Amino acid sequence: MVGRSNVGKSSLINAVLKRKAAARVSQTPGKTQAVQFYLVNERFHIVDLPGYGYAKVSKEIKRSWGQLVRSYLDSAEALQMIFLLLDARRTPSEDDRLMHEWTRSAGIDERVVLTKSDKLSNSQLLRSRAAIATDLAIGADELIPCSTVTKKGIDHVRREIASRL
Repeated sequence: MVGRSNVGKSSLINAVLKRKAAARVSQTPGKTQAVQFYLVNERFHIVDLPGYGYAKVSKEIKRSWGQLVRSYLDSAEALQMIFLLLDARRTPSEDDRLMHEWTRSAGIDERVVLTKSDKLSNSQLLRSRAAIATDLAIGADELIPCSTVTKKGIDHVRREIASRL
């Protein structure tokens, strides 16, 4: 799971695992400061990477997170898929686009998950999906609208994970 700070990576992990506190959730961006591994049913790991973006930490710490994430992604031999999490209410940032491009160029299977989709009306979500898809040069049908509040899209994420096992 990768995405900017406060996009809902830890909340999504908890929803996918059907656990309230497997991953630490905070209202403060930047709380995940290390690569967190969650062993699921002794079969596979879900990995929560530090967020990028507006976390209120020093530039040196942000830089070290970037190095940590790049190092993990470059060396993770068992990496099957990346879930790139984007806030459904926001256009992709430069960091989001760079992560998407890196994933594609590295040949890693990627699914783009639009978190916090419950905060948009259906028509707003349709417009947002179209704009984000255009920005990332992918089909709108490739985006998974998701909400940890309503549980919309959680089963889709679980199916994507299960299809790799």
